[in-house]
Amino acid sequence: MYRIGEVSEAVGLSLRTIRHYEEVSLVPPSGRSAGRFRLYTDGDVERLRLVKHMKPLDFTLDEMRQLLDLRERLAGGAGGREQAELVECLELFATAAERRCETLRDQLDAAEAMAQTLRREARQHRPTVRR
Repeated sequence: MYRIGEVSEAVGLSLRTIRHYEEVSLVPPSGRSAGRFRLYTDGDVERLRLVKHMKPLDFTLDEMRQLLDLRERLAGGAGGREQAELVECLELFATAAERRCETLRDQLDAAEAMAQTLRREARQHRPTVRR
C-alpha cells in the first residue's frame, strides 16, 4: 500500500488532482491508515495512470468511470454475451480515442507550423551585426 505522496510522485499527478479523483469517485483509495492517511494499491496506481492518459483525449469523468469499470469487468472474467458486449464497448472507446488522437495531431501540426513561422519572422527581423 502506498500513501498519496508516493502515488503522486509515481504517477505524475498532483495531490490535489488525486484527491479530486477520489471526491468524484473515479479512483478512491483502497484504504486508510490508522492515522487516516489515504492508502493506494498497485491497482489504484494503475487506474490513476490510465486516467492520466485519458485526460489529454478529453474523456469526461463519466467516460473515464465507464472505461475503468468496463476494463475491471473484462479483467474479472466476464463471459458469453456479457463479454461480447463489453468488448464491443471497449472497441467504441478505442475508436473514440483514435479520433481524438487525430484531432491532437492536427492541433500539434498547426502549433508546430506557428512556431516555425514565428522563428522565421524572428530571424528576418534580427538586426545584423556589423564588424
